[in-house]
Amino acid sequence: MASLWLDTAPPIGFDEAGRRDADVAVVGAGITGLMTAALLAGRGARVVVLEARDHVGAVATGNTTAKVSLLQGDRLHRALGLARRDAVEAFVEGSIAGQSRLRSLLAARGAPAEERTAISFAFTPAGVAALEREVEAARGLGIPVESSGAEALPFRVAGAIQLIEQAQVQPVAMLAALAAELREHGGRIVRAAVRSVRTVGRGVELETGSGVWRAGTAVLATGSPVPARATSALLTASRSYAAAYRTSAPLPEPMAISVDSPSRSIRSAAGPGGAVLVAGGPGHAVGRHADPRRLVDELDRWVRSYWPDAERTHVWSAQDYATPDLLPWIGARPGSRGRVLLATGFDKWGMSSGAMSAIALAGRIAGEEPEWARTLRRRGTTIAALGQAAGAFGAVVAADARATASALKPASTPAEGEGELGREGLRLVATSTVDGETRRVSAHCPHVGALVAWNTQDRSWDCVAHGSRFAPDGSRLEGPADCPLRALRRAPREPVAG
Repeated sequence: MASLWLDTAPPIGFDEAGRRDADVAVVGAGITGLMTAALLAGRGARVVVLEARDHVGAVATGNTTAKVSLLQGDRLHRALGLARRDAVEAFVEGSIAGQSRLRSLLAARGAPAEERTAISFAFTPAGVAALEREVEAARGLGIPVESSGAEALPFRVAGAIQLIEQAQVQPVAMLAALAAELREHGGRIVRAAVRSVRTVGRGVELETGSGVWRAGTAVLATGSPVPARATSALLTASRSYAAAYRTSAPLPEPMAISVDSPSRSIRSAAGPGGAVLVAGGPGHAVGRHADPRRLVDELDRWVRSYWPDAERTHVWSAQDYATPDLLPWIGARPGSRGRVLLATGFDKWGMSSGAMSAIALAGRIAGEEPEWARTLRRRGTTIAALGQAAGAFGAVVAADARATASALKPASTPAEGEGELGREGLRLVATSTVDGETRRVSAHCPHVGALVAWNTQDRSWDCVAHGSRFAPDGSRLEGPADCPLRALRRAPREPVAG
């Protein structure tokens, strides 16, 4: 099912390819890509945005809960424990700049963001302690977070903190405004699936399914840049779920998110027949949950415990990536001589981090990189962040071992909507049945060879290592893999004993 945002906003069309060259080629038409392109085009650069999907915003941006906030759960105090303080200060400065620039751009295009109070809340004493640390961290960084807000929530909590004058958006409408800004300055959005990006001479070449594009600089704004094995190995990929509900009960005025379990997020939004509740929060490391359908069922039950007549109208999911120190990576791909830039690691806060990244990337390309952006990309790695990365690597090894153990049984035909790993001869296969059709593909992700697992909610094969995702037929959906799962036609012969 499409997200509420994709279902209720007019589609953003594509432009004719025309000349296959530009000053800057941006890969990915989400918030980071389109805002970077719009800022550069406004400076006079010739810019093209290359988007692989049928619809602009079809991946992360169109499947977010779309909060534009400096209060991001309890992220600041956790980042201060993992990164250098000057890097966190730079992140805050960049977030303020990104939020301000995005809101002013949308207002100028006649599509202003809705101002809201942002609330972080807790269900448990441990969560309350985290909120107290977050208030201290935020105030120390110049953000006027207040220890209040519980009274504005429609359910009982153990504690809450709030920050006024934040914002929420309809993210696809936001992309439409960015697209209009880009096109007003001569930029283009072209449908093309980029297969590789390489430095050639003084520029770059981008190989796509419809030909080669040339540019002076390329920007990879695709969540997990492709190909970038070193980068993706240090990212933790998570998948989270959200839904929209029609209800006659009062809707929340603020936008709010929990800092403990159960993970819950709420806001209001405009729906097809009037205002709706948007609730989200439940999630898991990609490829590492036995049955994600249960998470959506739990979300439904939780919503109906406070809005008894709630009727779900939409359900969707999105993928996010976190760095070891919880701060975004905005810089150059290793070995590209500064000609292939990327932004990733937004840790579920893509609206503010995407806007911040756009300012940093456009500034660097134009020779006007903000000082905060330079500090952020040169921050280095702390011992605490190295420990976090080691833990993430250990989790990948453990997840792959569990998947291997479950795949040693003989392959069979799953029931409708199901998928499973199994042994077919000497190889491991991933078999699924969707819409009455059973398909067999390789069980090994082509990125680094880790195994995939079936996502019962999204009906996809998800890599347990770095978050690449594939359709039942093996075609690539997203993530760092740059090719599909290999389709399998027939089983190899078993070896003959003796």
